[in-house]
Amino acid sequence: MDTRRTETTIPAGGGRLVGDLVVPAGARGFVLFAHGSGSSRHSPRNRMVAEALNRSALATLLVDLLTGDEEEIDDRTGELRFDIGLLTGRLVGIVDWLATGEPAGRLPIGLFGASTGAAAALSAAVQRPDQVYAVVSRGGRPDLAGADLRRVRAETLLLVGGLDDEVLRLNNRALADLDAGAELRVVPGASHLFEEPGTLDRVAREAADWFVTHLPG
Repeated sequence: MDTRRTETTIPAGGGRLVGDLVVPAGARGFVLFAHGSGSSRHSPRNRMVAEALNRSALATLLVDLLTGDEEEIDDRTGELRFDIGLLTGRLVGIVDWLATGEPAGRLPIGLFGASTGAAAALSAAVQRPDQVYAVVSRGGRPDLAGADLRRVRAETLLLVGGLDDEVLRLNNRALADLDAGAELRVVPGASHLFEEPGTLDRVAREAADWFVTHLPG
């Protein structure tokens, strides 16, 4: 399969963000990754999931939501990774850029969020309901989206490790506020980072199936 791989710079939310764009031939949809606390577009976990999505003919964009200067601040203070408003604004800017069709044509968009990135993904879906059709959260903190949870219309899948007790409790609470079409699926034997053998493979399969099923066309 012919696949285009490029590093790209994206204007979004008052900054210029760096991302890794992969577009398989005949792509049926686009998945934008929102990484979690203290992570980056180089996260091996997100890259593994992205590769599985690419094999399912889904284009992917892994992007750093903070500028270089902001990352230096966050490395010292840890404050920006929990600034859901800032992260949401960046995601909305990237969604608008994807929707122009310039990166890979006009494809339906899904969001994949991990940790705090899951809350930003859900809030971005609220702000762009006509562009974002599906959201998948991996070990995420959807509860941090607050009042936006009740306004999410994108088809939402919450994936949580069975050993990740606190995050599982928070996801169950968030599920009660989401639309009836949302699902919570527990990955048995998985801790927060899905480091146990086979658990991240399960996440990748579940995510690919969700996006293929719920992205129109």
